[in-house]
This record gives sequence, structure tokens and C-alpha cells, in this order.
Amino acid sequence: MLRFSPLRLPTLLTAAVLITACGDNNTRSPVEAPGADKSAKTRVLEAGADVLQGKEPLQKLNMYLDGFHFYNGALGQQMEAHHFCAKLNEDVTQCVIYDGNGPDAKIMGIEYIVSRKLFEQLPAEEKPLWHSHAHEVKSGTLVAPGIPDVAEHELMEQLVSTYGKTFHTWHTDRDKTLPLGTPLLMMGFTKDGQIDTNMVAQRDKRLGISSKQKRQQRADIVAPPVAPGADAWEKGEVRQLGVVPDAQAALRHH
Repeated sequence: MLRFSPLRLPTLLTAAVLITACGDNNTRSPVEAPGADKSAKTRVLEAGADVLQGKEPLQKLNMYLDGFHFYNGALGQQMEAHHFCAKLNEDVTQCVIYDGNGPDAKIMGIEYIVSRKLFEQLPAEEKPLWHSHAHEVKSGTLVAPGIPDVAEHELMEQLVSTYGKTFHTWHTDRDKTLPLGTPLLMMGFTKDGQIDTNMVAQRDKRLGISSKQKRQQRADIVAPPVAPGADAWEKGEVRQLGVVPDAQAALRHH
């Protein structure tokens, strides 16, 4: 999953085994989907499938990242996002995003993460769909719960120069029963003063971490300048498949 120097790897693996899985199963989904309780037959079928069916792609989702997104074109509409990711190679990572990390979590969307090298090769019309991760890393708001600080630091050294394309398919901050509307493009924060600090503080308390402390720990991580074309929302270029929730509400009043 992660790439560490050979001399440090045994120590890191030992620490990872001994450490309690901080952040597991401590963030409940805010959504209660409608429907009847699972029947005994359904539970038996699930148990059988769990034992008999292969789940190779799911087993590759072995990296957990917790961060924050906002709707492209609506900076004030922000939410926490739990990423469960698999590295396809050194340049491409794919993530399934949930609204929690417990058994009741709902799938909110997906994110693809690429290296700067691959981002720079994208067509010009594609780049505005992608956001940088430099500020998320340097600010301490993007975290990898449950792994030792030294391992997280090395992971963040890899992520600081990457770019993500994220679509949310279930807007669980608003749609509290079922996924409604179209998938919406999400963005990441690029400077201090944009993110809701209360939201971050609540997350930190739940996970037992300190974003401020992580910011200090990552002061030595070098963040390269953001590649041209990314974070296009800062320049007023907004792309969406549909209308963001705030705009939908406004349209209903006219």
C-alpha cells in the first residue's frame, strides 16, 4: 500500500500491528435509508456469500484517508469524506468514498488520484475537473487514521503533489433517505480560511487527533506549485453535471 525505505519498514509494520485502529467505526452515517429490516433469509444469504464469494477488488481497498470536500461552485457547502483507497501503481490511486467509517456507512462517491506527471499529460479541457492536494496535506486536514505518525508523514509526502477528480453520487449532507439528483463534482480546499473550522474540530475530536499538530509535523514536506489547470474553480470556472443543492433550493423558490 505504502512505499517506505527498507530500513524503516520493519519498525513501521511492527508499530502498525501494535497500534489500535484509531478512527475505525467511530463516525456514524447521518442517513437512515428507508426499507424493511433484513430478514433471516437475507442474513443467511449474506453470510454464505461472505464466505464463498471472492472479493479481490474490495480487499485492495487497504488505505483509509479522511478529509473534506465541497461542491464545485458552492464553497460553503462542505462535508467530511471517508476514502477507502487502492493504489493501482505509483501514479494512480482509486477510492470509494463513504459518509462514515462504521457498518452503517453510505457510499457517497468516488475519487481518482493521479501523480503530477499524469495530471500534466491530461487534455486542457479535462484539467478543470481536478483539484490539488497540496493544501489539504500541508494544513493537516487530510489524515490517514490509525497508522503511526512516521508512516502517515511518508504517505503525505507522496500525496502532496497529487491531483484528485471526485464525484459524489449521494449527497448525504442533504438527501437523508435515498441518493437523489445527478452526481456532482467536488473540490478540495486550497488555502486557510476556506474550511469550516468547527467541522474540522468535530472530526479531530472523534478521531482523537489534532490537525494543528499535524500541520506542524508536516512543515518539512515540500509542496510544489500547483500545476496549471487544476483548481479551476478559483478562477471562476465551474463544471457540473447538474445543479448544486443550494442552487436547486433557490430555483424552487422562483
